[in-house]
Amino acid sequence: MFRFPRLAGVASIVVVLGSWILAQAPSSQAPSPVVLQPNPGEKHLANIRQLTFGGENAEAYFSRDGKRLIFQSTREGRPCDQQYTMNIDGSDPRKVSTGEGRTTCGYFTPDGRHIVYASTRLGGRECPPKPDFSRGYVWPIYASYDIFKANADGSGITRLTSTPGYDAEATIAPDGRIVFTSVRDGDMEVYSMAADGTDVRRLTNRPGPDGGPFFSYDGSLIAWRGKHITDATELADFQALLKEGLWRPSDLEIFVMKADGSGQRQVTDSGGSSFAPFIHPDNKRLIFASNQHDPRGRNFDLYLVNLDGTGLERVTFNDTFDGFPMFSPDGKKLVFASNRNDAKPGETNVFIAEWID
Repeated sequence: MFRFPRLAGVASIVVVLGSWILAQAPSSQAPSPVVLQPNPGEKHLANIRQLTFGGENAEAYFSRDGKRLIFQSTREGRPCDQQYTMNIDGSDPRKVSTGEGRTTCGYFTPDGRHIVYASTRLGGRECPPKPDFSRGYVWPIYASYDIFKANADGSGITRLTSTPGYDAEATIAPDGRIVFTSVRDGDMEVYSMAADGTDVRRLTNRPGPDGGPFFSYDGSLIAWRGKHITDATELADFQALLKEGLWRPSDLEIFVMKADGSGQRQVTDSGGSSFAPFIHPDNKRLIFASNQHDPRGRNFDLYLVNLDGTGLERVTFNDTFDGFPMFSPDGKKLVFASNRNDAKPGETNVFIAEWID
């Protein structure tokens, strides 16, 4: 998964592992959630509660029972993202990654007893260097990212991927199968693997940046963001940057396929940069983040659309950043990251709201 412009670090697509801290105590006492009024036009949201306060917090995803969240955060003096869990009211925050390297894209296993996430820790204890923007606005695709599995408290780490190059952005189906993004074959593609890292299958196969996949709650579908690059000059630029561990994100659309990779189809045709699609539990709609109302701008909002591409509807009307939405398993809540109500410009926090159909 990744962060967009307003999220300082914007491309949180990284993974590593070094020596591990086993059972970890709560990291800090969380402030009481702040209740916010929806912005005008946000008719699907009610009782919006801010769960984190200060720093960079994003990619918060529900456990299967809907009681807990895993998210990434830069806090407590650490220079780059680590993984944390908390209750859905913001209480009991706990660090569940080692504190070494950079991490991204945490997710609970269906039984809630384990987590997976990507880390660069095996590539070095320190945070990997930020990209050089002399080539324009690019995101790092750190080759040291690999995917790891651990107990829900962070103990008992197991490495699931070990191929050269970027492996990250893992999410999990009800049967435990994992879908993720990798550049192992020289392009950015979507793959799946068994819960123990075996039986790797490539699901997409076209030039361009396919990634950020999410299973539907019933495990029958996968939604992802991508772009099929057909222009020779653009493709050469994409491939050259990818060899350097870089990516220039732009003009991304949302796609859906069956869990085995068949039946691939494009859902959106916005011309903007759309990402982080999540399928509603009814398997009829999905929600995603996009700047399609201002394709060259950095103001991302949430949109709802039917899986056949009809019924596009804007959900949030915030003048900064809203992204990384996820419905609770019962469809009654929505968690997302936002710059709204920031104490300092650019702060990103986790919010949860009641979903109104």
